[in-house]
This record gives sequence, structure tokens and C-alpha cells, in this order.
Amino acid sequence: MKIGIRREDKNEWEGRVPLVPEHVKELNQNYNIKFIIQPSNIRAFSEEEYKQAGAIIQEDLSECSIIIAVKEIPEDFFIQNKVYVFFSHTIKGQQYNMSMLKRMMELSDTLIDYERIIDDKGKRLVFFGRFAGIVSMINTFWALGRRLEWEGYKTPFCKLKQALNYSGLDEVKSAYKEIVEVIVKEGLPENIVPLIVGFAGYGNVSKGAQEIFDIFPYKEIEPKDLNSFVQKCDFSNHLLFKVVFKEKDLVRPIDSSISFGLQDYYHHPEKYASRFEDFLPYLKVLVNAIYWDKMYPTLVTKKYLKTVYEAGKRLPLKVIGDISCDVEGSIECNLKTTDSGNPVYVYDPLNQTIRYGIEGDGPVILAVDNLPCELPKESSSIFSNVLKNFIPQLVEVDFSEPFEKVNIHPEIKRATILYKGELTPDYKYLSEYLNRSK
Repeated sequence: MKIGIRREDKNEWEGRVPLVPEHVKELNQNYNIKFIIQPSNIRAFSEEEYKQAGAIIQEDLSECSIIIAVKEIPEDFFIQNKVYVFFSHTIKGQQYNMSMLKRMMELSDTLIDYERIIDDKGKRLVFFGRFAGIVSMINTFWALGRRLEWEGYKTPFCKLKQALNYSGLDEVKSAYKEIVEVIVKEGLPENIVPLIVGFAGYGNVSKGAQEIFDIFPYKEIEPKDLNSFVQKCDFSNHLLFKVVFKEKDLVRPIDSSISFGLQDYYHHPEKYASRFEDFLPYLKVLVNAIYWDKMYPTLVTKKYLKTVYEAGKRLPLKVIGDISCDVEGSIECNLKTTDSGNPVYVYDPLNQTIRYGIEGDGPVILAVDNLPCELPKESSSIFSNVLKNFIPQLVEVDFSEPFEKVNIHPEIKRATILYKGELTPDYKYLSEYLNRSK
């Protein structure tokens, strides 16, 4: 069995890999799997490291039955009757990837999506989520420091860098500990406290972001206590403040006579409305780490922001780190994705326009949609350590069998969006989106 690893070319910062050299060597030795690696000038691991692991470096992957990657693949790359494994970003019917899906269907390809490798309880098993959170928090603090400096506030955050400018997580944590010493000793400017950071969501992505936040001295506040906490004006400028929002904090039943029910919300989101505007006036920073689809209420709407700014008011909100990064989604003022070379823009609530950088009237939006690429070695190693366990299962599959009879591991079968060019039963709903894109 030969497996190809495609080079990443989403942008010049995408140096991640699905399998690191160490695990390529392990799979080759233990399962006699041959790997062919496309050459790349930006990959975090060198071609020599892959050669030493027993891989072949060459451009042509046509002899490989299975081809794996990290991000989306250009339409002209696909070869007929191959199995592709990557983050396709299609399960929400994303229009920008429907033509890619159509091309795979035309070529009778099979598509397995990491995002849908889940257990029988729906828990994701293969993900970069923790590092998406880590990098988002690093970059959010970097953007906060620059924004406050532009507003005339001298804070220790202005010494922080974007994640890609650190050698790795150890250097990040070392730099942050130096900032901690300054905050503990000197405190933050009185005019910017309380510095409250809100985390929407509590899963792996949010935990990654909180891992960085928690380096600082902080106190956690319950969402229900935010108003009373701020009204008391009894807070230290030697601390940051953290609020974690769960579903019950984000939405309320439209019918006030019924109570919030988590499963009811998941199954009938149309019965609920956002209540997040109750909390926005207290936040300096918002980190958005929720899973969102069009059926769910929006957290930050253009209408709300416009109403506030038209009234001559200004929210304390300085930065939104939108990790979920659904364009005009849960953060409606996220008008477009960015990249690591130009990661932030300011959203003008009155004109509903954006301006790249940190200058302007309105919140700074961090909207990079492939954040883990800024710490490529560490994020790839963690991802690869999980993915390697699925590779032996994958190579044993007889893809000539009909889908209903194919002997495929349940976790991989759940992740199979296309099977020999046909939408599998769980993904038939994508036909509607494919038709719209004609």
C-alpha cells in the first residue's frame, strides 16, 4: 500500500503536515506502508527528515491509492478513483468548496474528512482544535496590545508577538511569564480595568485558548455575576478576569414560559434567541470558540453594533478573536477571513466596512481560518500522534465493495462524505447545496 502526502499550499504560512516523519517511519516499519511525499519549501519538517524515515520524495502521487493532506485541495489536483483524506470544509454546505466537491464526484473519488472522524457519542477524535485555541489567544493578546497602544495606553501586552514570530510554545510561555511579573508588580492602567476576557464555548478549542490566558493572574466570574461585579467597581488592576459562556448563557427560549434545555436547543434551535448582547457591554476581549451553523442564533450582530454606535456609545470591546471563523456567522461582523500575514482588521459598525490593521472605530477582528499553522511543528506532532492510529485501519479497507457492505471502521465510515463519487447516506443533505452552486 502506498500513501501520498500532498504538500500544503493554502498560503505561504501553511507548514503543517498530517503525519510527521517519526510516525511515517513507525507506520512503514510496523505495517509496510510506503509513503510518497510531495516536495515543499514551506513544510515544517524537511524532506531529508522524511527520507530518513523511509519516504520517497516526488511530485507525482498518481501511484498512491490514498492521498492525505491537511487543508482543502485545488480542483485540478484530483485523480480519478482515489481516496482523499483532509479537512474539506464542506459539511455546512460551504459554497466556496462546493465546486471542489463536484469535481471529486465527477472523478468517482472517495472523501474522508477529519472533522467527521467521531466516536459513537459524536466526539471528535482527530483535530487541531487545541492549537487553534492556543494560537488564537496568543494573537488576540498581540492584537490587544497593539490596539491599546494605538489608543494611547502603555501596557505590557505591547511587548507580545504574533504566534508565528515565536520559535514554539516554550518561548511563548517564557515571554508571557515576563509579562506576568510586570502585571503583578506594576498592574495595568486604571483606565482599561477590569480587563474582562469572555470565552464563548468550553470545548477543546476554548480550552486551548484558556491554556494561554491562564498563564496570567486572573479571577473567574460567572456570566450571571458580570453585571454586579462591574457595578461594584471593586476590582484589582493586578488581575485579568475570565468569563466562560456555555449554551445556557448564550441563548434564551423565545417562549419565556419554558426553561432552557440543552438537548432541546440542539434539536430545536429555532425556539431560542441570542441573549449575548446582555454581556457584550462588559467585555474587553471576546474569544469565539463555539461550533456554529446557520440554524443557531448569532452572538454578535451587525444590527446591535450599529445601534450602539449610532447612539454615540462605544463598547469596551477591543478585540474579537473569532476562532470559529464562519464569515458573517456567529460573529456577523466577521466579513472575511484573513491570513497570518495580515491577520486583523477593524470593523466599522456604522459603515459596516473593514479596514486592515488595528486603527479605526470599532472592534478589531482576528479572522485567520488556519491558526495552528503558526505553530506548525507542535500542532502537527499532536495531530499526527492521533491520526497514525487510523492509518492501518484505512489501508485494510477494500474500496471496491459497495458502501453498505464495505468493511470499514465505524469512526472512518462516519467521516466518509463521498464514496466512489456518491454522497453517502449521512451527507445526502449536501445535494441541496451542490444544486445551489450551479
